[in-house]
Amino acid sequence: MSVLPLVFTSGWASGINAYAVVLLLGIFGATGVTDEVPASLQSTPVLITAGVLFLCEAVADKIPYVDSVWDTVHTVIRPASGAVVAALLAGQSGSLPDIAAGAIGGSTALASHAVKSGTRMAINSSPEPFSNFIVSTAEDLGVGGLVTFAMFYPRTAAVIAAVLLLLGLVLTVFLISRIRRFLRRRAQRREERRRGPLGAPPGAGAPPGEPGPVRRW
Repeated sequence: MSVLPLVFTSGWASGINAYAVVLLLGIFGATGVTDEVPASLQSTPVLITAGVLFLCEAVADKIPYVDSVWDTVHTVIRPASGAVVAALLAGQSGSLPDIAAGAIGGSTALASHAVKSGTRMAINSSPEPFSNFIVSTAEDLGVGGLVTFAMFYPRTAAVIAAVLLLLGLVLTVFLISRIRRFLRRRAQRREERRRGPLGAPPGAGAPPGEPGPVRRW
């Protein structure tokens, strides 16, 4: 079970940026930082592909509404990547069954992806354009920092990932509830403005001392 903390951390990180996880793990394995990374993740074609896709995500993820489209496309890709990476890590170490590792990595990636997507939908409702860039940069740095930290302190990194996942789920539920409340209030105000002239009593808008409009039946 020694690989379990790394499986959990990589799953959490894959739900946010799967390409960064593959790229970092491949580099760490190729440079000898760790021997728990399978050779398939260290191959040159995998590293090049992950690097190119990481750059594409780094750009798309910082553009309002484009990031939400990108997240929608990756609803399947990120959990699948988390499951595959977890299974490969487990197969390399032999301390955890591949199927169990894949289930843990995939489900964790799905949960963190849901947090990321929900948070971005909330941020896109903000009129200012800088939140996406700031949050995306923080996510990239967080993924890179925690995956690197997991190479040396896997158990501590897994605890941090679990706390971040829990806080993210709570924040997402809070933001979605606030957005729904805001949209309901805005719809009510629009409905009130639309019905205002029709619901006003006859003569309500006439100056004092002047009769209101005469209705003809």
